[in-house]
Amino acid sequence: MPDPILIVEDDKKTASLISLYLEREGFQTLTAHDGQQALEIAQRQKPSFVILDLMLPRVDGWEVCRRLRQSSDVPILILTARGEEVDRISGLTLCADDYVVKPFSPRELVARVKAILRRGRLGREESERVLSFEDLAIDPEKHKVTLTGRPISLTPHEFKLLQTLMASPGRVF
Repeated sequence: MPDPILIVEDDKKTASLISLYLEREGFQTLTAHDGQQALEIAQRQKPSFVILDLMLPRVDGWEVCRRLRQSSDVPILILTARGEEVDRISGLTLCADDYVVKPFSPRELVARVKAILRRGRLGREESERVLSFEDLAIDPEKHKVTLTGRPISLTPHEFKLLQTLMASPGRVF
């Protein structure tokens, strides 16, 4: 079974509604009702997707998004009442994969989750082979890079950039 979807929503009725619709489609869900709890669950459970409200107690959604991006490239869909253009642009610039404004359609939300996961799965299928050049090797499936057999530590963004470059040798970017 795939890793669970983490729903970060302080309104318990909204969280239950989202969970109900996702579980009907076969997804497993986890719920956090504040930002600190979300970060702790994400650290322990490694969710496959995060649905994130911005207006949360303890740690706000903006900070949760920033912290998740420091250590992970998990898909994030922001679901919030903040519908101003500046908020939508900030959310997408902060590396969210999608931004949905409340009130929302639960069926559309599930369709967006599936679309983002499908795109991610297709990208992984293309990249799930070890790439190498001279003494440098990158294993996309294990998310590891080695140089002359020694592991190299990269951020998620550095890893994606190196993977893109190594997957298309000779191509100008």
